[in-house]
Amino acid sequence: MNITRRHTLGLLGGAAALGLAMPAIAQNRKTVVGTMSLTSHAASFIALERGYFEKAGLDVELKFFEAAQPMAVAIASRDVDFGVTAISGGLISLAQKGAVKVIGGALSEEKGIDGQQILASDAAFQAGLTTPAGLADKRFGMTTAGSSFHYMGSKIAAAEGVTPQFVPLQKVGAVIGALKSGQIDAWSIVPHIAKPLAASGAVHIIGKVADYLPDYQVTTVFTSSSNASDDKGRVEAFLNAFSTGAADYNDTMVDGKKDEAAVAEMVDLIHKYVYTDVPLEKASKSIINGSMRLNANAALNMTSVKDQLAWFQSEGLVDSSIAIDTLVDPSFVEIIGG
Repeated sequence: MNITRRHTLGLLGGAAALGLAMPAIAQNRKTVVGTMSLTSHAASFIALERGYFEKAGLDVELKFFEAAQPMAVAIASRDVDFGVTAISGGLISLAQKGAVKVIGGALSEEKGIDGQQILASDAAFQAGLTTPAGLADKRFGMTTAGSSFHYMGSKIAAAEGVTPQFVPLQKVGAVIGALKSGQIDAWSIVPHIAKPLAASGAVHIIGKVADYLPDYQVTTVFTSSSNASDDKGRVEAFLNAFSTGAADYNDTMVDGKKDEAAVAEMVDLIHKYVYTDVPLEKASKSIINGSMRLNANAALNMTSVKDQLAWFQSEGLVDSSIAIDTLVDPSFVEIIGG
């Protein structure tokens, strides 16, 4: 059998699942991982807390960001070695310049699992915005032009045949504040943020992203182009440890394979990084409600990634000549669709 990097990753994952020692591919290598304080980034938290990165020979430090574009810039400048976030116009443009590569998948929408929710402010809801069909001329929040929020809002609006007004607010916290105060009318966000907001009465859930974007590859794993081409062992070590963390998360929080004690332990672990400003007792429900599928073995849904690239190009946000191979290195993980 021809042992490719993909086979190697699978074998390493199997070894981890069996509790076997993993080879030290990049022993004690200092590695900075970009992340966000969201439940959807739990694979990185778990891999760090449970020693999977260390077993893979990586000395990992997490660096937190509040939006996707700054993380992409940090990867390109080599301030960060690996990132986990949504595809953005900035990331695609940096890939065109030969600075970054998408190397795997992280978070996905899946039928039957509560995913990202479409929200309306209370003021807009009371004025009649009760379904996404009513988004015409409404103010839809996003961090930046070319962000995942921009992509989701545009695809939802196009499916309904309407045109909203997109409002860039730079940070997730600013979008939340604007929605609660009625400065914007609508937004879409992961369930661990959406559900508590709706429960407070400040906003209302008016739809699900998965109904408009089934199997949407919400976030991806990416690194610098030089890492992908010249430091493959390190990339494989990272993906192996990250995937082991994702498997733990799916087993415990998504697929119900673990008991209540295991769920409580996982929630406590995630709470070290998410909702850190509120007590565990209050945060636990939101963390549990935010459970979405993390891609097994960091597999990448290429069909979804191609759709995202095509949208960015159709909007004039990135160069129309950019090919999918410019953005993605498909050699490290399983590719779905395409």
